Amino acid sequence: MQIAVKTLRSNRRESMKHFLLLELPTFEDSRGSLTVIDKLLPFRVKRSYWIYNVNGAKRGGHRHMNTEQALVAVAGKVDVFMSDGVNEEIITLDKPNLCLIVEPKDWHTLTIYENAVLLVMASNHFDEKDYIATPYKLLK
Repeated sequence: MQIAVKTLRSNRRESMKHFLLLELPTFEDSRGSLTVIDKLLPFRVKRSYWIYNVNGAKRGGHRHMNTEQALVAVAGKVDVFMSDGVNEEIITLDKPNLCLIVEPKDWHTLTIYENAVLLVMASNHFDEKDYIATPYKLLK
């Protein structure tokens, strides 16, 4: 039995206005879809976790000294407010093949909507000293 496999856009790097959004390789056939993160992230993953059952509350609200992160809404919708101190943008993650790269300098606040699941992959293990809780001043 042969199964026709359709490759959707793969490995495209789309720069939002100022932040990096990856479109991950996705393969579809009659059995469903498969999205792959393989040698695409700009860092080695040392920690992974997922956030769920949030139902519209805000999460995050920090930046890091050293840690890079990759965010994927594997289900549902997540709005990510990003600020690098010069630029601000709200990026919507609503497809499981979209991956937002969060650099250490990027202040990020997450709005995770009902039934959403956000996968976070980080370049470092948890270290409370790596978190910066002071936001950039609001830009005009």
